[in-house]
Amino acid sequence: MFRKKGGDRKVLSEFDYIVVGAGSAGCVLANRLTEDSSHSVLLIEAGRDDRSLFIRMPTALSIPMNTPRFNWGYWGQPEPHLDGRRMDCARGKVLGGSSAINGMVYVRGHPRDFDSWVEDGAEGWSYADCLPYFKRAERWMGGEDRWRGGAGPVDTCNGNNMRNPLYRAFIAAGEEAGYGLTEDYNGYRQEGFGPMHMTVRRGERCSTDLAYLEPARRRSNLTVITEAEVDALVLSGQRVTGVRYQRSGQYDTAQARREVILCAGSIGSPTILQRSGIGPASVLVGAGVTPQHELPGVGENLQDHLEVYFQYRCKAPITVNGHLGWLAKLRIGVQWLLTRTGLGATNHFESCGFIRSRAGLASPDIQYHFLPAAIRYDGRAAFSGHGFQVHVGPNKPESRGSVHIAGPDARDEPQITFNYLATEQDRADWRTCLRLTREILQQPALDAYRAEEIQPAVDLSDDAAVDAWVRAHVETAYHPSCSCRMGAEDDPMAVVDPACRVRGLAGLRVVDSSIFPTIPNGNLNAPTIMVAERAADLILGRPMLREDVDLWQAPDWQNRQRSGLPRRPVPPGPPTPAAGDGRP
Repeated sequence: MFRKKGGDRKVLSEFDYIVVGAGSAGCVLANRLTEDSSHSVLLIEAGRDDRSLFIRMPTALSIPMNTPRFNWGYWGQPEPHLDGRRMDCARGKVLGGSSAINGMVYVRGHPRDFDSWVEDGAEGWSYADCLPYFKRAERWMGGEDRWRGGAGPVDTCNGNNMRNPLYRAFIAAGEEAGYGLTEDYNGYRQEGFGPMHMTVRRGERCSTDLAYLEPARRRSNLTVITEAEVDALVLSGQRVTGVRYQRSGQYDTAQARREVILCAGSIGSPTILQRSGIGPASVLVGAGVTPQHELPGVGENLQDHLEVYFQYRCKAPITVNGHLGWLAKLRIGVQWLLTRTGLGATNHFESCGFIRSRAGLASPDIQYHFLPAAIRYDGRAAFSGHGFQVHVGPNKPESRGSVHIAGPDARDEPQITFNYLATEQDRADWRTCLRLTREILQQPALDAYRAEEIQPAVDLSDDAAVDAWVRAHVETAYHPSCSCRMGAEDDPMAVVDPACRVRGLAGLRVVDSSIFPTIPNGNLNAPTIMVAERAADLILGRPMLREDVDLWQAPDWQNRQRSGLPRRPVPPGPPTPAAGDGRP
């Protein structure tokens, strides 16, 4: 048995399953595995509960993300292709994990994303295989249909249903630029512009703690331990038999009769494996850990999304910037506390777009989040006065990074290098992305609102200027993934097989966003929940579900980038305001 000198105590107890991490995946498994009362489950979480009103109130999303109590507070290493900048890597340290501190945006990804997983060796993870589990998870405000679920634990809606006219103006601008409309990007058609969905239930954030864990905690066969950090796995030969964790300065050990399931995320899962001697031998030896099981892919293949903001001053006093004063915030807070309605009940991302950057792409690779405010992730206004912004970035990067432990102790900060913009294709994609975005935002539908462009305000015809601006201004979209990727048996870099079992070891699975072979075209909470729903059936030996449905694809996608021609050409530089109205 794996032991550590000083502070160890006897084995705490035994369970059928031990789930490590109560995040987007762990809460799902805690619920599904305890539906059968004959299974005992221990759920271990390093963070605390999520009872804070700032977590439950959707509009307060910037607060938990910037609160050390709820956030691991990881930072990456200096990025070699971002002028040495270090990027933060916020991860939830609370019941619900990152679903309790994220922006609540609900995006499944494009069906093609999952079909490509099969091509990468993840047999059984096509969109047809995944669709029933997306549906099982969600309660869509529009009700169940062939593509959407209507009775699941996770509520998804459109917030305040785009009451601010800027939302619909943005959608209209996308249509005017030659792109189509989509009524439901999580359904039949992702490509196009339309309403955006969020995980909000009756005005409150619908984290996986609220959706899955709270109902399950009434079951006697579920034990939940908080403020307990897993130090390492317990190995007996080639079998994992339990976990060792630290709580209140003491080390305890829990044993698993059947399996240990790592759900600690794309930073936590590979570092727990590495501290346990499972991973690339060179990384382990360099960190002072004795190798127990060679798996070269642990911590490799790390992927993330980057984004920038296009920001404009708004000519009409209708943006959220007009509600950032203390008195306005008080009114919003009181209304939300009393009725769970109003501006407090939305994340404010209520319209969006998904487009292809060039002809020949079978599915979109650029995503837009529209916000009727000019505001930073820390909740502060970007400038005085009214404004709006669009979050945008290419979603299919070629660049790959890594996460490695620096030492054998859980307190040693992991070394995270995303290697952003390492390839010429990634840099070229950003140039295209910015040019297409300015073109969309210059369409007539926004003329009544659009004034001065605050950023990027750079000549987009100058590749060098664009590259420099991107290096200086890109931010993470907080979507780390793929660091314990799933693959075929003959793939030496695959960490888990298509049943989520760690290769070469018995009694151990990984179930979270780290097992994605490649990053989906969208935010990660929805596909992570789906992976856990499907993994529950795999773990319990249930019949696997599958549904084939019709899906939209752009006609003549091989030869055309969009369905029509833009009405107005993209200006090469930042728009120069005309006297009085700010239009080019």
